[in-house]
Formats: sequence, structure tokens, C-alpha cells
Amino acid sequence: MEQDPISLDHRLLDEFQRDFPLEERPYLSMAKRLGISEEEVLNRLRRLQESGSISRVGVVLRARRVGVSTLAAMRVPPERLEEVAEVVNGFQEVNHNYEREHAFNLWFVLTARDAAHLAGVIDAIGARTGLAVCAMPMEEEFHIDLGFRMHG
Repeated sequence: MEQDPISLDHRLLDEFQRDFPLEERPYLSMAKRLGISEEEVLNRLRRLQESGSISRVGVVLRARRVGVSTLAAMRVPPERLEEVAEVVNGFQEVNHNYEREHAFNLWFVLTARDAAHLAGVIDAIGARTGLAVCAMPMEEEFHIDLGFRMHG
């Protein structure tokens, strides 16, 4: 019996957002667990990214454990929000970004190997967008689990 494609996408995201296999061929391990091919896992992840359902597949590092990080915000004209978010997402140092209903309407988290590299990325985002980036380094750490289930 063939699996429902949407349910399979939900399983792919649910089961591996916290338990990504740390091994030589993680996508093959995921495929075996899901009962599909490694190629299908990769194709599904690619399609989910291209559709905008997920922004990226990658590690999110805990602040101050490896390198440095900061929360950042920008005041983006509404008509440029999508364009600027795409520029921001183009930096591998960006963990995630989100829109807020506020004068600072685009927020994101940056992680880099050191303070100089972090400052360079902030400058590059500002240069590419023509907009100022307000960096707000963490003063006190709180852990918020950003994972959430895709279905019941």
C-alpha cells in the first residue's frame, strides 16, 4: 500500500527535525526508516525547500557553544520584505528568519565562527539590501525549542 505523500512529508519533517542521523549517509538512514529510497528523501526535501514549506536543512547550534551568535532585526519596506528575506536566507550563517508585526519587521538569528566573521556578515547583509541591520547579542540564555509537530 502506497503512503499518503502529505503524511510522508509530515513524517519526514517530524521524525528528523530533532533526531537527524549523524552518520556517513544520513539520508539513506532516513529513507530506510520511512520505507522509501534515499533519492526520494532528497527529492522531497528539495521540493519542500523550493515550495517555501521549509527554508533549509541544516544544523542549529546552541548559542555560545560553538562560535558566536546574535539576534538581528531590520526595518524592511513591506513591498521589499520577500526580496530582503531571500537575501538574508542566502547566508549560511542565518539559522532562520521570520516576519513580525512591528517597525522592525524582519528578524533572524546569525551564528558565525567568531565576532569578526559575524560583523562581516551583518555588514554584507546591510550592503546587499541597502538597509541597516540591528544586532542584539544575547545577554542571558534561554532555550526555546523551535521544533513542532506537523500533524496530530
